Amino acid sequence: MPFGFVFPVVLLTVATLAVLVLPRRPRVLGGVGMWAGLVLSELSQLAFYLLALTTVLSVAGGDITSPAGWIMVAVAVLCLAGLALIFARGLRARAVVRDFLRTAGLAAPQRRWPWARIMLTPFLRRRGDVEHLRGLDYGPGGRRQQLDLYRRRSAPAGAPILIHFHGGHFATGRKDSQSLPLLYQLAARGWVCISANYRLKPEFGFHDHLSDAKRVIAWAREHGPEYGGDPATVIVAGSSAGAYLAALCALTPGDPRFQPGFEAADTGVAAAVSLGGYLGELDRDLDVPTSPEGYLRPDAPPFLIVHGGNDLMVPAAAARGFAERLAAVSTSPVHFLELPYGQHTFDLFHSPRFEAVIDAVAAFGAAAKTSSRGGETKRPESDTGEVFH
Repeated sequence: MPFGFVFPVVLLTVATLAVLVLPRRPRVLGGVGMWAGLVLSELSQLAFYLLALTTVLSVAGGDITSPAGWIMVAVAVLCLAGLALIFARGLRARAVVRDFLRTAGLAAPQRRWPWARIMLTPFLRRRGDVEHLRGLDYGPGGRRQQLDLYRRRSAPAGAPILIHFHGGHFATGRKDSQSLPLLYQLAARGWVCISANYRLKPEFGFHDHLSDAKRVIAWAREHGPEYGGDPATVIVAGSSAGAYLAALCALTPGDPRFQPGFEAADTGVAAAVSLGGYLGELDRDLDVPTSPEGYLRPDAPPFLIVHGGNDLMVPAAAARGFAERLAAVSTSPVHFLELPYGQHTFDLFHSPRFEAVIDAVAAFGAAAKTSSRGGETKRPESDTGEVFH
């Protein structure tokens, strides 16, 4: 048996089993399941193509000449079935999001999914109808205080503004690495989208992360109109650690403790979106709360909290608990959307799961835009455990 056949069969079979079974013990298997799921959960179709091609070429080329070889072929076929199941699980997100939007009273956007890109080039995010402006300074700190801006080439006017903060445990990550399918799609629909860097650990800590995020909001309010944005409709979003910053910004508008040097700036937002967010404590040694839960308030803006049901980094139960506690205090809608079988990094590629999330964010953002401009946002008719009020 050629090594070029055995290696991908063994590697992909182990990874597929780890994603399907989701082992948590022993720790080494839990690690395999987590890292395999981070990629394979959203790119199983590419793994399917690779394994199918390798298997066909090995059989057609006469490389399978022993019983052990045919056993490996059988293993490959079973692995292909497992990869197909992983992809089918991702497809379920479309129906889940459709039901969620109906229950939440949100209008689902009418658009065609980019199936060719999903099936063949899910890692390509750019669009020809969207202009990408890179490296705009929002502070004096160099590259870590820069942002990218995405807008429709036909120059929108009065467009809602979405600000996205990347994840990375507050220690890694950059502005052009996460949720790009979302930013490009919303920009193509007429939004102005911003993705920002912020200063990272270990040199910088809680106050620096949060003040940078607030500087981005202040920048968007001041300079957004220059790019066609509406400063009255600013929505903050983030992935993982970035969702933590988005939540804190939404819950501490205008708080001078976190706006050194720009205390008078308006940093209020119309809504907040958490994508696989870490919403817990960051530094217990500080003299202020460092968890979004420490700033819950009745006048909090609407929240959309999206989380993968199989997230091994930040359990979905933690995100749901935060949503429930926020909903108990806030007078605004709090939406919690759990993605069946979703892992932590569901927002990196054009996958069926993330395309469904894009629809949810677009619908939520449209409702927030209507509300911020004095219209009425339709309230959910019932409480299903996902729409809290």
